[in-house]
Amino acid sequence: MTTSNSRTSEFDIDPIFLDRWSPRAFTGEAMDETVLLTILEAAHWAPSANNYQPWRFVYALNSEPEWDRFVGLLNESNQVWAKSASALVFLFSDTLSRRHDGSEPRLMRSHSFDTGAAWAMMSLQALRSGYLAHAMAGVDFDEAIKVLGAPVGFHAEAAVAIGKRADPAGLPDHLKAREMPNGRKKLADVAFARGFPVG
Repeated sequence: MTTSNSRTSEFDIDPIFLDRWSPRAFTGEAMDETVLLTILEAAHWAPSANNYQPWRFVYALNSEPEWDRFVGLLNESNQVWAKSASALVFLFSDTLSRRHDGSEPRLMRSHSFDTGAAWAMMSLQALRSGYLAHAMAGVDFDEAIKVLGAPVGFHAEAAVAIGKRADPAGLPDHLKAREMPNGRKKLADVAFARGFPVG
C-alpha cells in the first residue's frame, strides 16, 4: 500500500503514479520551449509495435500568436480552463504502417494503443518537470485535422493542456468541486485472473 497526494493504492507502487493527476486550474505562466520538448522527448520513448512510433505531437505555447487558434479547437467547456495552460499539445496517430520498400501501406491496429502509451509517458515527465498535464477528448477533431494539417491517414486522438497548478478559486463554480485528485475502482474490478468473471 502506498499513500501520496491524498490517494492510497492497494499495493505498493511508486508514488509518481498517485502524484500524477489532471487539474484544470493553471497559472498561465509562460513555459520555455525546451521544457516542453523535454516532456515530448520522454513521450516519444514510449513502447510501440515494431518500433513504428505512430504518434505525432503538434504543439503551441501560450506565448505564441498561434495560441488562440489552438485553444479554439477545444470544445467550449474545455476552453474555459485550458486557455490558462502554458502549452497545448494535440496528439495524432498514424493509422497506417508505411513501409519503405514501396509496398502498399497496411492498417496499423495498435496506433491508438501506442499513442496512449506516449501520453502516459508525457504526463509522468510533465510531473517530473514540475508541471501537470490534463488530456482531453473534448476537441473538434475534424477541425483539428484540417487546421493543423494532419496528413491523410492520421487520426486525431486527444489534446493535452500542460501547466503549473493554480488556486482553483479562478475556476467556474461547477469545476471547483472537481479540482482534486480522484480515486480509482478497486483493482479486483478491473483485473481478472484467468478470464472475465462469469455472470
